[in-house]
Amino acid sequence: MSLIILVVASAVLLLAGYLIYGKFLSRLLQLHPDFKTPAYAQRDDVDFVPTNKFYLLGQHFSAIAAAGPIVGPILAGLWFGWVPTVLWIILGGIFIGGVHDMFTLVASIRHNGRSIAEVIKEYKSKRAFMIFLVFLWISIIYIITAFTDITAGTFADPVHGAGVASSSMMYLALALIMGIILRVFNPPLSLSTFIFMPLVLVCIWIGPKFPLAMKPLFGLDIRTTWDLILLGYCFVAAIIPVWLLLQPRGYLGGFFLTLTAGASFIGLIVGHFTQNYVINYPAFTGWVNPGGLPLFPLLFTTVACGACSGFHALVSSGTTSKQISREPEARVIGYGGMLLESFVAITALGTLLLLTKTQAQGMGSPDQIYANGIATFLSSLGINREFALNFALLAFATFVYDTLDVATRLGRYIFQELTNIKGKVSLFVSAFATLLLPAFFVTSKLTDAQGNVIPAWSLFWTVFGSSNQLLAAMVLLGLSVWLFRRKRNYIVTLLPAVFMTFVALTSLSLVLKPWLARHVAENRIFPEPLVITGLVLFLLSLMLIIEDTLIFIKGRKDK
Repeated sequence: MSLIILVVASAVLLLAGYLIYGKFLSRLLQLHPDFKTPAYAQRDDVDFVPTNKFYLLGQHFSAIAAAGPIVGPILAGLWFGWVPTVLWIILGGIFIGGVHDMFTLVASIRHNGRSIAEVIKEYKSKRAFMIFLVFLWISIIYIITAFTDITAGTFADPVHGAGVASSSMMYLALALIMGIILRVFNPPLSLSTFIFMPLVLVCIWIGPKFPLAMKPLFGLDIRTTWDLILLGYCFVAAIIPVWLLLQPRGYLGGFFLTLTAGASFIGLIVGHFTQNYVINYPAFTGWVNPGGLPLFPLLFTTVACGACSGFHALVSSGTTSKQISREPEARVIGYGGMLLESFVAITALGTLLLLTKTQAQGMGSPDQIYANGIATFLSSLGINREFALNFALLAFATFVYDTLDVATRLGRYIFQELTNIKGKVSLFVSAFATLLLPAFFVTSKLTDAQGNVIPAWSLFWTVFGSSNQLLAAMVLLGLSVWLFRRKRNYIVTLLPAVFMTFVALTSLSLVLKPWLARHVAENRIFPEPLVITGLVLFLLSLMLIIEDTLIFIKGRKDK
């Protein structure tokens, strides 16, 4: 089968979902263009800033996308084949992920730009609110750990790592300069894009010529050194104003993400006629992954962000809702942003499908499979393969930046809410506290349930996937309560909530089971931190499910 047929068919289905189901959801929510959004009602030019919808879409898209729709689909394809992976990306994106993102964004807009946790607080008990905050904070720790370490692995690669690291630092410097120029001189966005996007390409070209060969710090290896440097970046990015780094970096990242997907798609089309790209990877490889975990439910939690992601709720209600100018734009940014991410996931999966099963296993990590595939697509356009490879690796690292700084900022918000710390010092304390556990995890010698030493990202991805989908389920349940109490149609969120709850709890149970068996076999008194946090998430989610169920039962009795 030709790869182009699969990609085009997927794009058509996602577009149809946006035009048909997205329009239905807009009518259901009754989006109104005259509604005064929090960006205007509470404008402070720090967090609440009215923003051009395309600029905001770029920022939002880059924040939610990151490496999730790249790593997840490639891993799922490696383990189970491309047919089940494609089906879940498309159906999940249209009927679950897009609904989750759009409804979260609108709920936050209609509650003065407050976080999804604060929205839920209004319709549940204070106890449920605190439980949900702890749940969110632990989930963010998993996100930061997984994405920090996979980026550090890219920078530590002995062949291309130093060049990609150099390009990425230049990219961050460009984002800072762009933020200052936009703030001080307020030039047209089109002019800024015309100037700064070519400069990003210059960074890609210059980076390998001036590689950033990092030396180990504090007796650590190169990878761990980069882990700590990236966490330092997270700290700084979480405490400075959004206009200085988050907005311009997000816009450039979103544009870069779109450019990568678009150029790859064009390269795929050209390559179809010149090199006849066909699908070489098996459509289905089996019901169990190499770690012994079954397709159901692991497929759904492994694909993660490519179809549905609880992290998106934190972005939608944490930063995007404070910047959106008009309520109807929630469809473009919330629902459309999710479906764009699903298309990125399909493109990423396509980089795997070029390979045979043996070739894919020989490549190792998903970032290398992705970079190799994107380089193949771009080389069909006559682009130098070495430049294309560096381009793809920088794109991968850039997408991760977009998640890391947003996740840390949101972790800071949540920690401040949990502890009620006030004053300027709270910014520093909350950001530092959010990064403590990720720093502990990435600097520790980590092993899987069988005792084999593995990278932090590899260990945390399955747990991150389970917790991320569990977070999405809890958010969908909370949104269902909001709609139920506002006497709106809540079935569109409740049915996905039930499905995702079952999938995520089953997956988390299967992931933790071998760890618990190992602890029992070795007569350990205290489980490892990963197991403790996983069990806490499991128990917190059960408490939230019970509370939501009681609300629905009581509400129906009162009718």
